[in-house]
Amino acid sequence: SDPYYNLIPTEMYNHVITSHGIIMIFFFLMPVLIGGFGNYLIPLLISLPDLNLPRLNALSAWLLIPSSICLVISLYFGSGTGWTFYPPLSNSTFSSGSGTDFLMFSLHLAGVSSILSSINFICTIYSVIYQGRN
Repeated sequence: SDPYYNLIPTEMYNHVITSHGIIMIFFFLMPVLIGGFGNYLIPLLISLPDLNLPRLNALSAWLLIPSSICLVISLYFGSGTGWTFYPPLSNSTFSSGSGTDFLMFSLHLAGVSSILSSINFICTIYSVIYQGRN
């Protein structure tokens, strides 16, 4: 009996943990809940026109596609860094391949998408407040 026996190898477990964290935060929570709820459902619930900045919302949605492609590419190059995905990038021992670099680029693209979605959310809420005062 091996105390380190798992159903999947340790490196694959690190890949799954790393990708799951990125997908849940930057691909689900921020764009869907902030962008979708804030830009579509809140104005519809109070009978106001939705999407204050529709091009900004479309851009934030389209940025998720190259971000998800970079995330899938990073899995094939070996980006399993565990619970954190900020290893010492300058050291070839810890980050020997380009998988972590693809992962970081994917993270930043998804972050930009979330920021654009949040800007649209804030503008939508301000327009709701302004139209409510008139």
